[in-house]
Amino acid sequence: MSDDMPIEELTGGAGAASGAGGWLGVLPVALVATGADGRIVRWDPVAQELLGYRASEVVGRHVVELMHPGADRSLGSSLWEAAAAGHGVMGVVTAWHRDGHPLELEIWACPVPGGDRSPGMLVFAADASGARRVRGASAVWDGLFARSPVGIAVFDTQLRFLQVNPALQLMNGVQQAAHVGRRLAQVLPEVNTGEMEEAMHQVLENGEAVLDFRRIGRTPADPDHDRVWSCSFVRLEDAHGLPIGVTASIIDITAQQQVEAEAAASRGRLALLNEASVRIGTTLELERTAQELAEVAVPHLADVVIVDVLETVAAGVTPGTGLVGGATLRRLGKAPLSGSPVADVLAPLGRTLSFPAAAPYTQALVQRQPFLIAHLDTRAVAAAARHTDKPERLLRMGVHSFMMAPMPARGVVLGVVSFCRVGTARPFDSADVALACDLAARAAVCVDNARMYSREHDTAVILQRSMLPQHVTPPPGIDIAHRYLSASDVNEVGGDWYDVIALPDGKVALLIGDVMGHGTAAAAVMGRLSSSVRALARLDLPAVELLHHLEAALADLSDPLLATFLYAVCDPRTGHCQVTRAGHPPPAVVAPDGTAHLLQLPAGAPLGVGGIDFITTEVAMAPGSLLVLYTDGLVEARGRDIDERLAELTHLLTGTTPLADLCDTLLTHLAPASADDDIALLIARIGSPEAAVADGTESKDR
Repeated sequence: MSDDMPIEELTGGAGAASGAGGWLGVLPVALVATGADGRIVRWDPVAQELLGYRASEVVGRHVVELMHPGADRSLGSSLWEAAAAGHGVMGVVTAWHRDGHPLELEIWACPVPGGDRSPGMLVFAADASGARRVRGASAVWDGLFARSPVGIAVFDTQLRFLQVNPALQLMNGVQQAAHVGRRLAQVLPEVNTGEMEEAMHQVLENGEAVLDFRRIGRTPADPDHDRVWSCSFVRLEDAHGLPIGVTASIIDITAQQQVEAEAAASRGRLALLNEASVRIGTTLELERTAQELAEVAVPHLADVVIVDVLETVAAGVTPGTGLVGGATLRRLGKAPLSGSPVADVLAPLGRTLSFPAAAPYTQALVQRQPFLIAHLDTRAVAAAARHTDKPERLLRMGVHSFMMAPMPARGVVLGVVSFCRVGTARPFDSADVALACDLAARAAVCVDNARMYSREHDTAVILQRSMLPQHVTPPPGIDIAHRYLSASDVNEVGGDWYDVIALPDGKVALLIGDVMGHGTAAAAVMGRLSSSVRALARLDLPAVELLHHLEAALADLSDPLLATFLYAVCDPRTGHCQVTRAGHPPPAVVAPDGTAHLLQLPAGAPLGVGGIDFITTEVAMAPGSLLVLYTDGLVEARGRDIDERLAELTHLLTGTTPLADLCDTLLTHLAPASADDDIALLIARIGSPEAAVADGTESKDR
């Protein structure tokens, strides 16, 4: 082979002999496959016999590396690059045998469809001398054409079939004679022939190969199922480079498409479940959780979704295990909320719906099984249509597929989720039902959590409010204002409380406390401490002794809790107070002239810590002064320094304001939104300046 022989002469010389590159049945033909980068990925036994290399020695090497060192490797590289560009090429190259001698080969290379990736190559090779011996008998083309498992067709410039190989006849279910002279649409009317012919016209016009064009449809070989084929089109040219037709290679990729579609669907389902885990249950509110479920499922799973919860669940009652006689449901979720005529036909949010025992809604609840009507039609809705015209209206609006999924949680069913598809969307299938059940089950747990939280929250609030003083009747000389603000729905109720207790000799005990913890348990401990304080205070015990008794009461609990506490015994006639602090925020004092400050008292340790002595401090206040007691929920705020908040408290207390207005001012400015913690506030005016003057004590106290 001449080193300076142009590539056109090589391809032209080999073309007459090798055609499709296969001398199958006449002389050994090697089959080599490369990746898109030209590196060998397949090396068959014939290739090993032809060149002496075992597969393990060549797989991974670039195909051009097998060229003889003395040959022009750029020629072989040019041939491969032309094939990689989508052109079927033929040529004669000099290869390097493993034993060290050169070997002249005739090759034929064609691209292999690679989807979105660059194509790999199939290379057929045979000993050039043997190929020349059989060239005159045209066995090269005929052998490959007849035996190739890939469907091959040759078209003229009018895109009429000239020849098809047996593999394509089998794919199409049409014999050779029925192809020849006809166009695609005449032979295969149920495939996308218009798009295929447009692609082949482009190949004829610009000479650029079209790779991995998808042919979709049904053929006589399998008239009941859609199939997918990958087609590659290459222009055939004469010796002067003018187009004389198009050759097409066709590979059935239906199974591969199904696998890819199933994998994509699985990824979509997993993504939707991941999204649901983030978006459903962001609050502990029944209505919000139901609406989140509906919104997550639209439009990824259905066009319209409604969520109906048992009326007992919506009302906060524990659901029963039976649904004898039918079901009463409340609609808590619907998507889309607007802009959908189908959704507008369905009952609005908040509506209570009753269904008889035989209704699909009731059956889905009773049996705890999904309900599917893949193809909704007049007969499918006939039973429901006897009671309402909505099913017929939905059919006319394009609803064609329907399914329901129950919402089971902790052994009971809480409601049912309904899904509708409209228009051209494909019908629901078993995979959709499984996904719907997963979504409904996840949401059901969130709904049940919201239900139980709501019940516990309400119980704790009721318990706590019942233990707070309902009607505070202070003794003479004391004016009282108080407020209690429970925690927001995001946080559970705690154990804050306050009280005013009349003592012998006209004195009064002002107290406030906070059980550390939340929920019913904290409220119950608060009630126990509140009762204990009232009993102990009436014994007129010293404050330190009283606090030790409270610690003993806490220690008696099976699960001991800590509690902060402040106890002040005041004499309204003199303004003298004895204040004992157990880890509680410091009280504030507002003098009659309106100046305010925090009392500097030993902090003490919370009740329940044990082993620490409490200290009682004597405080003298001018008659008419205010003593302000509060729990930490009033002054603690996320992201704010406690000293800043205490300074803000004293600033708000400065001045003279009616007690009730002062309570409202503190709550409005220090807790303007839903409280993150309970807030208890008690403000007492100790005596009055007028009473002090009448008793002759004002000048003495000052």
